[in-house]
Amino acid sequence: MPQIQGCDAFRAAMPRGQRPESILVRLTADDGAVGWGEAALAGGDSGTSGSIWSDIAERMGPALIGLEWERPEDVSAAAELGDRPAAAAIDVACWDLWCRARGLPLAHALGGTRTSIVTGARISPEPVLETVVSRVNRAVGAGHTRVTVSIRPGWDIEPVRLIREAYPALALIVDAGHAYRESAEHMAVLEGLDAYDVLAIERPFPAADLVPHARLQRLIRTAVAPDIGDIETLDAAISLEAGRALNLRIGRLGGLTAARAAHDRAYAAGWAVWCTGSGPFGIGQAAAVALAALPGCDLPSDVSDPAGGPAFVTPPVRSSGGVVGVPLTQPGLGHEIDEERIVRLASRKVRIHA
Repeated sequence: MPQIQGCDAFRAAMPRGQRPESILVRLTADDGAVGWGEAALAGGDSGTSGSIWSDIAERMGPALIGLEWERPEDVSAAAELGDRPAAAAIDVACWDLWCRARGLPLAHALGGTRTSIVTGARISPEPVLETVVSRVNRAVGAGHTRVTVSIRPGWDIEPVRLIREAYPALALIVDAGHAYRESAEHMAVLEGLDAYDVLAIERPFPAADLVPHARLQRLIRTAVAPDIGDIETLDAAISLEAGRALNLRIGRLGGLTAARAAHDRAYAAGWAVWCTGSGPFGIGQAAAVALAALPGCDLPSDVSDPAGGPAFVTPPVRSSGGVVGVPLTQPGLGHEIDEERIVRLASRKVRIHA
């Protein structure tokens, strides 16, 4: 896709000069109904791209041909979906197709009860501290009621302190990106964030190690939000009391089916929940809007396309005054996909048919 200039959402993941990319899945049923899914590629990683592409083109795609299924939930087990971003793209496409064929809005099919989603914004690390406050100011000015700030060792307490001084009442989440360890120095920093009324500390430690998350949660009143990639890990985290908040990432969990199940478990456990959409084509964002309509998603969610980027879905998934409407008058994702433009810009295509 064309390089997107000046979009904050891609600054952290995309090295200078690269462009955000996705693998898109288009499913067509015998009756002509069509569904779309998207697997976002972080940082344009060619290795990840090749793995996801081959998993869909050589294994998952052929397994779907002629497969009989009643509901989207049936597909995961029958087709033995594997790699989570690839599985997520197919799962979202199945939900979109199933809902369009039946005239159902995706949000209602998932069990959503909201008509609009309150939005948040994400702020990547900046070399100049003062720049962070100005970017938060722009996010607040755009209507976002929650800001997530990426932190890392050596760039954590000070930016949070400056933001909190400028915005004493702003809902604030910090995303540590697995960068911390259970050392005395790192634990002291993470405990120190408690003084700044942070809503949640997201992904402080490596995803697979829940014990440090549990120890940290016992030390602080701020909710810890572990990086959850499957239901088994979430169940273990709830059992260990290794957190009290969950960011639903559709690609990380392997699709809407798994993400809805994770929402249900976390909601029942009393955890705070929010959603993050991903993908520069808007399809992943549209799916996240439907997911964020679920009753347990009480925190502002990252579900809107970055303003200024090209729109591939109509209407664009854009925040207006910090709010994104949930499409309830159109079936499926609730957006028309600009297929002609996508096909024209695609760098690689494959058609799998019976």
